[in-house]
Amino acid sequence: MIAIIDYDAGNIRSVEKALLALGQTPVITRDPAVLFAAEKVILPGVGAFGDAMGRIREYGLEEVIVRIVDSGVPFLGICLGLQLLFESSQESPGVPGLGILKGKILRIPEGTNAEGAPLKIPHIGWNSLHFPQEKKRGRLFEGLPAEPYVYFVHSYYLKAEEDIVAARTYYGVPIDAAVEKDNVFACQFHPEKSSAVGLQILENFVRLDREGK
Repeated sequence: MIAIIDYDAGNIRSVEKALLALGQTPVITRDPAVLFAAEKVILPGVGAFGDAMGRIREYGLEEVIVRIVDSGVPFLGICLGLQLLFESSQESPGVPGLGILKGKILRIPEGTNAEGAPLKIPHIGWNSLHFPQEKKRGRLFEGLPAEPYVYFVHSYYLKAEEDIVAARTYYGVPIDAAVEKDNVFACQFHPEKSSAVGLQILENFVRLDREGK
C-alpha cells in the first residue's frame, strides 16, 4: 500500500490520480497507524514552507515522518514536500523544517534568460533535467532519456550537499531538482504533472523494495 500524507497540501489529489493511472490504490491519510503500515510513503506539497510545517506539527506528523524514514520505507517528497525535508527555508525564517536532509532552500534570484528577458518568478513551466552522475543515475530516473523534460512550479529552490543530488536543472541559477539518500527521494518538480516522464518516475518509485533498493 502506498500512503500519501494528508496535511491539506494542494497537490494531493493530482498525486493520487497519477498513481491510480499506474494501477495503484493509494491511501490519503494522516493516521499514524496507516502510515506506519504503508510499503511506501509520499509527502506532496504546494504552498508556503512555514504554513506547511505548522500543519505538519498541528497534526502530529513530524515524529511520524521521521520514524517512517528511519524504518527504511521508501519515502518520496514532491515540490514543497522536498523542501520540508531540509532544515529551513528563506521563505519562512526561524521555522525549522524536518531536518532529514542537509541543504539550503533559497529564493530564486531575479535575473534574465538566454534571450535577455527577465526571469519570471515563480518559475512555472517545463525544464530539462541533467544528471550529475550519469554513470550512476538515481533510481527514480532509470529508463528515461538523457535530458528529460519535467514540470516545475516554485519560487524557492534547493542547494543540497553534492553527494545526494540526483538531478539538476537551470533557471537563472543551478537548481538541485532531485535528491536521493538511502530510502529517501525527493523532486522539486511535479512528476504527477510531467506527462509520460513523470509517470515513469513514479513507477520507478513504486517498484522500489524496502530500503529504497
